[in-house]
Order: sequence, then structure tokens, then C-alpha cells
Amino acid sequence: MKYLTILILLFTSLCVAYETPPAIQLATQYNLKHDIKQYWISEKLDGVRGYWNGSELLTKNGNLLHTPKWFTANWPTYPIDGELWIGRHQFEQTISCVKQQKPNMCWKKIRFMIFDLPLSKAVFTQRIDEIKESVEKVNSPYFQAISQFKLSSVAQLNQKLKTIVKHKGEGLMLHYQDALYTVGRTNNIMKLKPYQDAEAVVLKHITGKGKYQGMLGAIQVKTYDGIVFKIGTGFSDKERKTPPPVGSTITFKYIGKTQKGVPKFASFLRIREQEQ
Repeated sequence: MKYLTILILLFTSLCVAYETPPAIQLATQYNLKHDIKQYWISEKLDGVRGYWNGSELLTKNGNLLHTPKWFTANWPTYPIDGELWIGRHQFEQTISCVKQQKPNMCWKKIRFMIFDLPLSKAVFTQRIDEIKESVEKVNSPYFQAISQFKLSSVAQLNQKLKTIVKHKGEGLMLHYQDALYTVGRTNNIMKLKPYQDAEAVVLKHITGKGKYQGMLGAIQVKTYDGIVFKIGTGFSDKERKTPPPVGSTITFKYIGKTQKGVPKFASFLRIREQEQ
């Protein structure tokens, strides 16, 4: 009995460890107050945040990802921050694969796109070189660096964003060149998208009319700051037949807010990433 108790305690401690979110940095929304020339710019990938702790790959919430051994073969023994990504407009395929409880050949399609080194004491410009060195040493198609580049004006930035979005990309990330890796939300990293997004909890389903008769017409949702409103666009016919469950959390996009704080032109994007 004593031996069983010890095993249970050991198992519990391991589970808690995997549920502890890794110490990562988070971006803020872009604003026009910054000198673009001082920022490295990269495409914002619509994938799944991944954290390599030196021996295992975790989600941003600290859950273990069941990767095949060949996927992480010869990876460094130090922490790496990145994005698990298949390609533009492939989020559903990516999340479907990484949620598998056993190693799956679907990982052949995924790349771990590296954007930072949490324990490095160098500024970001120098960390870019360190990332490149890591990629060269591992020499694996599944272990890649996100391309970083410079632009000289806001006009160039807007044009680049327009091009990325035209080709079904999500947006851009701006990283201050002299920034150290900072845990938590920081203004040293900014995300730029043609729209804003947020999360809300589904309160109820509203039956559709006309061509949506017998299907979902809209959902009533509540944001984290207590705003209740309806979302009736962005759903595929499949999603209207099997809508996000009441109580689930969804991600929606919008363009600005009313004076009362209600998101304008809100459109459904997806049910929030569900992890193991």
C-alpha cells in the first residue's frame, strides 16, 4: 500500500509539471508610435505555439506533445520558443495532428518554426544568429528558423501586410532589435493583423432563417470583460450544422469597437485551441 501511494504521488507530480505553462513572452498589438527601422519583422504564423524545454515539446499551456522520436532527433538541450506550422491557412490540420495521443505520421507535414531562445542573454539581433546556428547544427527539415527581415517605413510595412494577407497569411510580427527575452506580455514584440481578434464564451444558439433554416443562424457570446453580443457570420455550412457547443470558448475577429465596447463586424474564426 505504501509503495502504491508513492507511485500515485509521483504520477501526480509529473502531471502537474506538464500542466505548468512554460515561461514565455507574449506580444502586444502594434501601434504607430515606433520607429520601424529598429524592428525585425516576420510573418505571423497561424499555427500552434510550441516550447521545447530541452528534452520534450510542450504546448504554451505546459501540456506534453506526443511527437515521433525522429521529429525531435538531435534537437538542442536548451529551451526554444517557436510555432508548430504546416502552412498558411492550415491551422485545423495542424491542431488535429498535435492533439494526437500517440506519435503519428502526420508530423511529417509539420515544421517547428523557431522565433526565440528563452535562456539566451543576447539581444534579439544576436539571438537571430544564434537561432541560425542551432538550425544549421540540427540540420533537419522539421527544425527551421522563421525568416526575419527589416523594412524602412510604415508604407512598406502596410504593403508587406497586404501581400501576406492576400496570400492567406495571418499578419506580421515586429520584434525590437535590442530587446532581451522577457517573460510575460511585452511591448518589445508586437503583432500586426488587418483585424483584431478576441475570445468569448458561447451562451446560446440562435436558430437560422431562410437558407439557414434548421441550422445555426447566430451565437450569443460573452467576452471576458462582460460584453454580450451576437455573431452570425464566419461559419461554414458544416459549422452551422454542428455549431460550437454552449459553454465553449471561441475566437472571433472584429474591426474596432462601438462606444459601448461591443466588437464591430464580428466574425467567427474557430473554437479555441483544445489541448490534451
